[in-house]
Amino acid sequence: MTVEVTRNDGSARYEARVDGVLAGFAEYQLTDALVVFTHTEVLPAFEGQGIGSALARAALDDVRDAGERQVLPLCPFISGWIGKHPDYQSLVYGAPRSTATD
Repeated sequence: MTVEVTRNDGSARYEARVDGVLAGFAEYQLTDALVVFTHTEVLPAFEGQGIGSALARAALDDVRDAGERQVLPLCPFISGWIGKHPDYQSLVYGAPRSTATD
């Protein structure tokens, strides 16, 4: 199973598809400084298959790669996912800056 995640700017959401079929989405709102994640949903037929994790990772990677905004995870799923993946914590609005050194 291959999950493809794309950003759908017209619907203000990231969409996960499996074999071309919509499997889930993460809705967002944009401000000048933030991507506010408001709701994530995995369709029942795709639950428990890692769709939500693939969606969160791809959406957050997209925000990171753009380098223009921070993330405000109002959505409990995105917030919880970031909590389990601390390497994404620096994207979160208001998060303390890393003190790690190379």
